[in-house]
Amino acid sequence: MKKLLFPGLLCAALLCAGPLAAAEPVEIIDIHTDDVSLLLAAAPDQAVSVLHFGGRITDPAPLKEYRSGRWPDYGTENLIYPTMGERNFREPALRVTHADGDLNTELRYVSHESRTLADANVTQTVVRMSDCVQALDVELRFTAYARENVISTHAVIRNREKGPVMLHSFYSSALPLEAESYLLTHLYGAWTREAQVDHTLLTHGTKSIQSTREVRTTHTENPAFLLTLGSRTFSEEYGEVVAGALAWSGNFRLNFEIDDSDVLNILAGANPFGSEYRLAKGESFTTPEMIYTHSYRGAGGASRNLHDWARNYGIWHGDTYAPTLLNSWEGAYFDFDARTLTAMIDDAAAMGLEMFVLDDGWFGNKYPRNDSRAGLGDWEVNRAKLPEGIDYIASYAHEKGLKFGIWIEPEMVNPNSELAHKHPDWVVRTPKRDAPQTRTQWLLDLSNPAVQDFVFGVFDRTMQLSDKIDYIKWDANRNANNVGSAWLPADEQSHFWIDYAQGFYKVMERIRAKYPDVLIQACASGGGRVEYGALRYFNEVWTSDNTEALSRARIQYGTSLFYPASVMGSHVSIVPNHQSGNITPIKFRFDMACAGRLGMELQPKQMTDQEKDFARQAIANYKEYRDLVMHGDLYRLGSPYDESGCYGLMYVAKDRRRAVLFTYCLRYQGRTQIPKFRLQGLDPETEYCIRELNVDKPRFWFDGKTFRGELLREAGINPQLSRLYDSGVFLLEAR
Repeated sequence: MKKLLFPGLLCAALLCAGPLAAAEPVEIIDIHTDDVSLLLAAAPDQAVSVLHFGGRITDPAPLKEYRSGRWPDYGTENLIYPTMGERNFREPALRVTHADGDLNTELRYVSHESRTLADANVTQTVVRMSDCVQALDVELRFTAYARENVISTHAVIRNREKGPVMLHSFYSSALPLEAESYLLTHLYGAWTREAQVDHTLLTHGTKSIQSTREVRTTHTENPAFLLTLGSRTFSEEYGEVVAGALAWSGNFRLNFEIDDSDVLNILAGANPFGSEYRLAKGESFTTPEMIYTHSYRGAGGASRNLHDWARNYGIWHGDTYAPTLLNSWEGAYFDFDARTLTAMIDDAAAMGLEMFVLDDGWFGNKYPRNDSRAGLGDWEVNRAKLPEGIDYIASYAHEKGLKFGIWIEPEMVNPNSELAHKHPDWVVRTPKRDAPQTRTQWLLDLSNPAVQDFVFGVFDRTMQLSDKIDYIKWDANRNANNVGSAWLPADEQSHFWIDYAQGFYKVMERIRAKYPDVLIQACASGGGRVEYGALRYFNEVWTSDNTEALSRARIQYGTSLFYPASVMGSHVSIVPNHQSGNITPIKFRFDMACAGRLGMELQPKQMTDQEKDFARQAIANYKEYRDLVMHGDLYRLGSPYDESGCYGLMYVAKDRRRAVLFTYCLRYQGRTQIPKFRLQGLDPETEYCIRELNVDKPRFWFDGKTFRGELLREAGINPQLSRLYDSGVFLLEAR
């Protein structure tokens, strides 16, 4: 229970006023970054409206006279947080049943204040509103990141009524936009096919992007979007684009509604479906954070804004990244002993990798973890497989110059486990109903504080297995369904969807308080937790269980629209690939994986000597330009969806003195078609020497030559990538 920030408000004594009237003294609330403005209109006892979101307006004062021209009773005012009952016919951001049964809420402006935070780049503005009849307060908090041109927002809802209120809808934000057209770009997919890109021209009515899966919430959809305004064509570097991303690890909903005034109203937040939340007297409810940016440089400009914000503010220790690594999963699965692992460590060190990660299968004794059907929940080292213990393996890795990581899945439990037998009340299930299994496992109830203690304990005890554990791979291999909580009261079962995610965050906060420097990957059957709620605590995500390079072209492209390469685990695996059965050249596999955080996911003993030699050189080359991939500005040159079948991307240093270019042929082109890549982001006056990497000898006429940035931007280069799986990696350095 939280104390009220402004308990003295006497809104119930005020008469409900309508939308802004001409006679009222209008005040402009100016929330801005270097290049973006969010301007609100406010007056005492009036609703707060949005005047503008977009490019920076340095002198917004004339907007005090702005009138929309719409009739107020049409219910189409551009309110900053529309409610049910506010003469509003759009879907409301807030829908409440008050303690006395009143279904209406009418928020009125009370006050606002802005302050610069400890980081001078960041300013927070708080807008306070209250219902004009009921003792319900809403505080909107906007955080502006000046250099990154990002504005984030969330709501705090407080109940001062005489009894509990029921929150039916409680979105994080509402944002109205006005343009001639709205092209929505968003992600969709499935396991091993995450982050596929869809472009939809919005029409009148409503389109929603949502998840009800709770745990692996981003496998099918992602809580992020791009909106191209005033154009029906998606462009990387041209046009006006608004981007948004929700930081929430549970069910989410993004709602896009075009009304009869051609206004697009965006609602974003936790999914209200089945999630009614009872707020007791004196309690407050805080919504997830919603992140927005705006760009006149197309989708690429919006992506770069989000990437900069993420590395500086949105990712745990975003200035760091995981080292190159060998993961044991596809190389050993559940079948290994210490000799198997130390041999893999030897090979990883010989190829120049920097870390070894022991994946699933290292635990369980009464119910040994020899496959996915047993042992999950029993986190003791499997004595039959590893009598030497984890410290032996971790110490061996460190002796070879490698860091060491280990896999856990602490939110789940197998029915065949000591934990499930001891604590059946910890399993997410409804009494009298069977708990459905996915991957022969159940979900533990993180709304329960005892389960939170257990999950924290799994992490804590795992770290204590050795003082040489540098990295944790945190997996989550099922969704939530047929939900029920033995912990929550019968009349609060709908709280589960919120309380599970909040319980997850409580655990992560405890972990980060004790282990701030350990690297942690968010894996959820691959790309099930690729969102900024998890990334507040994690260093990276496992982009997909699909390690096949051709599939990864689209998966990594879609992910890059919203998330930087520094979080994007991308591994080289064996052929035929274990997911697709596809056979791709080792150069293509490396050239694709090197566009993210490079790793390997195979048994090195299955590689030829020639493949190991190539891997050794490609890994060494990657280390030469890795800083560009991790911290540089991304420019996507085309798309893996293009009819041409060729695709490129480049990362450019902030000072524009260096860049790395990746080019790929994703289908046969024929002898008459030669792709041309016009390079973006370079300084037009600087001369750059181009050098191809991962080859034995020069292949193209421009290799080793020097060109001005202006020529590379306007004329480009034309590597002859005409066959499927042709690829090239080029390092550009200023002369």
